[in-house]
Amino acid sequence: MSKGFLAVIVVVILAFVGYFALSGNKSSSDKNSKASPGTLTNHVEGNGKSGVKLVEYGDYQCPYCGQAYPAVKQAVADLNDQIYFQFRNFPLTNAHPNAFAGARAAEAAALQNEFWQMHDLLYESQSQWSESNDPTSFFNKYAKQLGLNVPQFEKDYESNKVNNLINADMAEGNKLGVQGTPTFFLDGKKIDLPYTSGASAVEKVINDAIAQKQKQ
Repeated sequence: MSKGFLAVIVVVILAFVGYFALSGNKSSSDKNSKASPGTLTNHVEGNGKSGVKLVEYGDYQCPYCGQAYPAVKQAVADLNDQIYFQFRNFPLTNAHPNAFAGARAAEAAALQNEFWQMHDLLYESQSQWSESNDPTSFFNKYAKQLGLNVPQFEKDYESNKVNNLINADMAEGNKLGVQGTPTFFLDGKKIDLPYTSGASAVEKVINDAIAQKQKQ
């Protein structure tokens, strides 16, 4: 066999290897482009003039979240001009079987621009729906109470879009090390917010963060 013939064979083999390598990379790229990463929710209130941001990962059926709700709500209202407050979903479904359903109700309401109204109503009415065998009947009643388009609310409640939003929040919470609820982050740092001591104690922690930021 001549050296020239061997050289031709080597060139052909290398050409095939290059073709399959490029094909493999293209397939992998196509697969990634078709993947649709979940979109995080973006429920934020406040004017945030100080730049300080409080984030809560919460569960609508969680009794501790229910306990934290009035203190946090009051503190956020008092400091509304100074801070941003963001809520993200973290339903603990093993402990709270209706928690994911509650999150779906809030996200379905959000699609009609009534997230915070449903968020508040779910916590304020937690004792009504949290142990129900059919919480959707309560959620539909709340939707009507808030003046939502109820058929649209029911459709959104069952949608993959809403489920994906909640799952994206949960995935982000897991990455941040959230294990229980409520979990709070103040300017990106996980903190123990003293909500059991009332709104004034919560406000002190936030005001300390604002003062610290102003020194920087």
